[in-house]
Amino acid sequence: MSYHNPVLLLESVNALAIKKDGIYVDVTFGGGGHSKEILNQLGENGKLFAFDQDADALQNTIDDSRFILIAENFRFISRYLRFHGIKKVDGILADLGVSSHQFDEASRGFSTRFDGDLDMRMNQKSKISAKEVINKYSEEKLAEILFLYGELRNSKNIAKTIVEERQKEKIETSFQLKKILEKYLPKAVEHKILAQIYQSFRIEVNEELESLKEFLNQTPNLLNKNGRLSIISYHSLEDRLVKRFIISGMFSGEPEKDVFGNSNIPLKKVGQLIVPSKEEIKQNNRARSAKLRIATLNK
Repeated sequence: MSYHNPVLLLESVNALAIKKDGIYVDVTFGGGGHSKEILNQLGENGKLFAFDQDADALQNTIDDSRFILIAENFRFISRYLRFHGIKKVDGILADLGVSSHQFDEASRGFSTRFDGDLDMRMNQKSKISAKEVINKYSEEKLAEILFLYGELRNSKNIAKTIVEERQKEKIETSFQLKKILEKYLPKAVEHKILAQIYQSFRIEVNEELESLKEFLNQTPNLLNKNGRLSIISYHSLEDRLVKRFIISGMFSGEPEKDVFGNSNIPLKKVGQLIVPSKEEIKQNNRARSAKLRIATLNK
């Protein structure tokens, strides 16, 4: 699994309670680790659809008559499944976040460890990259995304510094950005703060939270009775949306109740939150923040 080491592999696939002749969807194909395990558990009449918007991931396609890989963002899941004649499925798996390959490929600009072009696009056909965000967004807009998506309390100061420095010279590379923001990066927490800054730009570039909301809203109508939703998230912004949607069917506010006090909540949780074992974290440090939540239809 040199392309991507799948996190909570067996836990997330077993959460689907796979039926041999079922139809399943892996909406974050990546290196194909979760898809291969789903295929291992499927019978010859089963079917697996996978989604990935990253052209690099498409090179990992699996030669199996039961498998179809769709080169699209999972926010379009219903549309593309319908194109293949599929209206209902028995399980959907999502492993959110950035793949190991995207982090390790310096030219993609996702990693704080390498000097590379500030790109951060998961779909390299997208028009806007992190470079455009950093060099063209207003100071107010930069402060907003650093606060909302990076949860940085000094977002206004960071945004002010970026705007001042880009007037002297265009900010194009990872190490250039790091040098500019040096005063906000005390050695003890340098990696943590940089990761929060990168996360905020990455979420903005890829519309990650909007995509996740659109995807989640479609899942209840796609699942068959007893169908399962298995979702791994890696940061609090994602996990909050997933948890809230499973509990209430909404991302904010409270669900309406009928005259009998009942709410029409589409999903219900299955089991408890699952996190990686100490052994898995030891073998794959990127698993440390993973959280797996499982849901099924409420009726």
